[in-house]
Amino acid sequence: MHSWFECKVSFEKMLENGMQKKVTEPYLVDALSFTEAEARIIEEIRPFITGEFVVTGIKRARLSELFFNENGDRFYRIKVYFVTLDEKSGAEKKTAVQMLAQASGLKEAIAVLEEGMKGTMADYTIASVVETPLVDVFPFTGEHIPEKAEQPAGEEV
Repeated sequence: MHSWFECKVSFEKMLENGMQKKVTEPYLVDALSFTEAEARIIEEIRPFITGEFVVTGIKRARLSELFFNENGDRFYRIKVYFVTLDEKSGAEKKTAVQMLAQASGLKEAIAVLEEGMKGTMADYTIASVVETPLVDVFPFTGEHIPEKAEQPAGEEV
């Protein structure tokens, strides 16, 4: 299971007209703890930001699923209700979850979600779709884990 953290980073951004402006941009990082989230966001954005930057906030993002789409340039938070029947009372029970879809528009976000949900047997309804201010999402890839140094044969440690 993924643990997602929303990290806000503040830095001086060069605008198209040549002026510099202080901005704070939110990013989403897959990490195990707040400490790891801070380390990962610093590592991920360092190549893209010139000058100094500060991580101004980190909060846990309650997301049950992310659906990526390489054509999308924005991220949409989608509230989904899973509908189940209570066997004892026979009443419908709705469980709300938050999902994130990458898309270039509202209709495409819904299409991306529906494509991702195709294989599930659960009944669901979409309650809301909202564009987020997220700039980018960094899932865990395992690339930044240092490998153990191998010992030459015959040498004791």
